[in-house]
Amino acid sequence: MRPHKPIKIDLNQEYPCPCRRRGHLLPIVLTEAFGCDRCQQIFVVEENGQTIEQLSSSYPYKRVWRWTGYRWLIIRPGLRDGYLPVMTGMMVVILIGWFLLALQSSLGPSIIIGIALAGLLVVLPAIIFWLAYRR
Repeated sequence: MRPHKPIKIDLNQEYPCPCRRRGHLLPIVLTEAFGCDRCQQIFVVEENGQTIEQLSSSYPYKRVWRWTGYRWLIIRPGLRDGYLPVMTGMMVVILIGWFLLALQSSLGPSIIIGIALAGLLVVLPAIIFWLAYRR
């Protein structure tokens, strides 16, 4: 297995395009940028020299890749790291709140239905969130 250690990007070398499989990144003269010959995207080399950023006005988040010597690995944005604990905490608070409301209710068998419904409403968004961010 090849290592995934980032390698410094050579501005005079040709690389495969991270967006398309058949495109090639060609250096743009007198800049620290590359242009793809297929998808017409422009990629700027970051200050550390190990990552490139896609310049695009239509994509709301910047996309960044690092070169491993044989392929590009996408670097995920930091929002995902902080979003999961916040969403999990909110779901736990909602579940505890509904559980306390169900305990104070005078309806006997509907307490179990209420707790099951609360659990379902907490677990479904968690599963949807996990499926959306697992790649």
